[in-house]
Amino acid sequence: MADEEIQIPPDGTVAAEIEPDAPESKRAKKVRAETSHTGSFKLVEPKTRGRSNQEKLEMIGQVEAQVAGGVILKDAVKIVGISNQTYYQWKRAMVQPVSQRPAVSVSGDDELAEFTQLEEENRRLRKLLSEKLRAENSDLRKRLGMN
Repeated sequence: MADEEIQIPPDGTVAAEIEPDAPESKRAKKVRAETSHTGSFKLVEPKTRGRSNQEKLEMIGQVEAQVAGGVILKDAVKIVGISNQTYYQWKRAMVQPVSQRPAVSVSGDDELAEFTQLEEENRRLRKLLSEKLRAENSDLRKRLGMN
């Protein structure tokens, strides 16, 4: 990015020019930056939107405690700061029984080995079935006198 110009306004943001031909609204991009004691700039990571599982469990617990205390669910969810839909999605995801959670995925080599083993067992069973049917067929021919 040789064409990039960095200007430091007094409010602590860095304005970076993206493209010289772009319209004014797209030309400058504000990025929050911090200065270190050496005078260089360090970009600050934006706050992530999601919450950790621990935070979700704590919020679910707070809502359930408030509901147990007599508060309406809608009001309890508002107090915690999430929506009804978010509450139910988190609760379903966190309280889901272990038996319904997906098992650990099997590697491709294990799947291939299992598939090969099943094919071999299928061949063996077909062979046993064909031998049994031939024996029954010959027995019926002898009884009917067709031989």
